[in-house]
Amino acid sequence: MIAPPRSVLVVVTRRIGDVLLATPLIRSIKQGWPDTKIDVLVFDGTQGILAGNPDIREVRVVAERPEWLSHLGFLARLWRRYDVALSLLAGDRPTLYAWIAGRWRAGTLVDAANQRWKQHLLSRWVAFDDLNTHTVRMHLALTRELGIAPLGEVNVSWRPEDAQSVERALAGNARPLAVLHAYPKFNYKMWRPDAWIAVAQWLDQRGFRIVLSGGADAVEQEYVGTLARQMPSGTINVAGKLSLGGSGCLASRASLYVGTDTAMTHIAAAAGVPTVALFGPSNPVKWGPWPKGQPVDVNPWRRCGSQRAGNVALLQGAEPCVPCLLEGCERNTASFSDCLQRLPPKNVIAAIEAVTAQRY
Repeated sequence: MIAPPRSVLVVVTRRIGDVLLATPLIRSIKQGWPDTKIDVLVFDGTQGILAGNPDIREVRVVAERPEWLSHLGFLARLWRRYDVALSLLAGDRPTLYAWIAGRWRAGTLVDAANQRWKQHLLSRWVAFDDLNTHTVRMHLALTRELGIAPLGEVNVSWRPEDAQSVERALAGNARPLAVLHAYPKFNYKMWRPDAWIAVAQWLDQRGFRIVLSGGADAVEQEYVGTLARQMPSGTINVAGKLSLGGSGCLASRASLYVGTDTAMTHIAAAAGVPTVALFGPSNPVKWGPWPKGQPVDVNPWRRCGSQRAGNVALLQGAEPCVPCLLEGCERNTASFSDCLQRLPPKNVIAAIEAVTAQRY
């Protein structure tokens, strides 16, 4: 680009993890164009992951399923409001948002015949790779079109009130914290409760204070609450008690984090915490946690096998079908994955010892 724009809108209307993994691109824009004002457009319910982010002027929020009349008003207010708009997703809706909002637009698109109409909506585009390129690197591919340097730092941020809520939850605890995130949004990413209990007991015997993290959803709180009652004495259950920013603050204070394929696992990895990530059918190349300090020119993960990158150990089950890239053994998000259900606690304990560089 000839000159830095006055304003940029980054469109990332998907889940919490997607929004978090957009922060390296946002940081790259801010470092490349320090005087540019950066806004981000996200789905309602995901904006908390950007709380306190110093690179962002404003977070714009739209409902995932908006009422049509209010949506038209929202689009009218968005019309050509920004010098530059970037769509980080290849779908129709985020691409249209970028076309509406930006006088100059760029985005990622699937290079297929039935998708090429969207090329006419963008000033520049890059081919979207959903298989062999990590999400962070896919976002950063847009820096080439912007003429700025890519930076690979995932930004975990929070507000002062988030830190205060963590202080209250921990109540002056002096033991090293092991944060466990046992509940993913979908069953196909879930590990079994007795295995979590076994790992928690092992950690408790070695001096860790167990903290169970979780969101505000009623089903999630019930699951975590039931698990907490079977955990070692002194376990702290913060499910539903912290904002997304507070969860980031909590993760940053942990000596160890163990979790499933969720946004919280991305948060812990980005914060530099020794992290053990349990992966089942999902593709680690695309969705594995981005380790702190990871170079931007290489993917941190292979598709198959338990492995280690920086501060993160990623565990897969031993079944030959792993990763199948499907949603559970019954091919739907409510089904469970045998590769995760059969993962033994001893494998997780060995990964803990490896990632903490200590044998207990």
